[in-house]
Amino acid sequence: MTVILRFLCACLALAAAHPAAAQTYPTQPIRMIAPFPPGGSVDITARFIAEPLGGQLGTRIVIENRSGASGNIGMEMAARAAPDGYTLVLNTIPLVTNQSLFEKVNWDPVKDFAPIGMVATSPHVLVVNPKVPANTIADLLRLARANPGKLSYASAGVGTTFHLCGEMFKDSTQTFILHVPYRGGGPALQDTLAGQVDMSFPTLAAALPHVKAGTLRALAVTDTKRSPLLPNVPTLQEAGVQDAQFTQWLALLAPAGTPPAVVTRLNAALKSALDTKEVRDKFQANAMEAFVTTPDEAGKFIASETTRFAKVIKSRRITAD
Repeated sequence: MTVILRFLCACLALAAAHPAAAQTYPTQPIRMIAPFPPGGSVDITARFIAEPLGGQLGTRIVIENRSGASGNIGMEMAARAAPDGYTLVLNTIPLVTNQSLFEKVNWDPVKDFAPIGMVATSPHVLVVNPKVPANTIADLLRLARANPGKLSYASAGVGTTFHLCGEMFKDSTQTFILHVPYRGGGPALQDTLAGQVDMSFPTLAAALPHVKAGTLRALAVTDTKRSPLLPNVPTLQEAGVQDAQFTQWLALLAPAGTPPAVVTRLNAALKSALDTKEVRDKFQANAMEAFVTTPDEAGKFIASETTRFAKVIKSRRITAD
């Protein structure tokens, strides 16, 4: 009986400590894991928000790049970290696609993480080499249907956002366009510019300088609304492609079991950081837009995206193994 009472007292003390801990949190620097190498969109966004977020919390946020296995190494490390609010992780589309792309993944996007909030969105854009005789999506579809398998599109590799965007487009339009995977977005874009492949689906930030220079022709943005950076370029939906909406997003998470009061504190700080002029200006310069949510909204969005992408990956039989 004494043992049981001691156990119950310990549980009550731990539960009571959570609100108190949240009131004093944070008392030390916070680690933010970026599960990809320096220089990519996740790393860049992490560095955009780290200082403003740390300022809101009254502490320093240290970016830790833990890359490898398409983000799986960093995500597993984050999932296994202590749920105390001192380890966060920032990720993008692989958060919800790796479970379907790989035969075995040692973390789960829903069960192993407590969402803090969404951070930003950035559209992709369908671009063609100027030599391709297509000025509109309708032109491109006529060309593709008249010449199945002769048009090609470049991606940054199997399972990347370029690739998934292209396969969604093919699924929605029932076209056969040859996929040519590269080792990264840079080489894929370079060969699209050189005319080695006909088209690609890069991020708007990567494509914008070339579209403005006339070395690539933008036919449609993949977002649900037009970009103010390319106001004359329609969305895929406006161009008649209804089910290929694709927006790259980023989400901030903590390990599952992080106290709700700490999650609430982090979410409030994130919202304030995203509203600073510093972050807004950096996002705008990189064709990004703040995506402000509650933790619950972020969780529902991530679960929904996990289901949506799983269907595409299964239907196109895409595998990264």
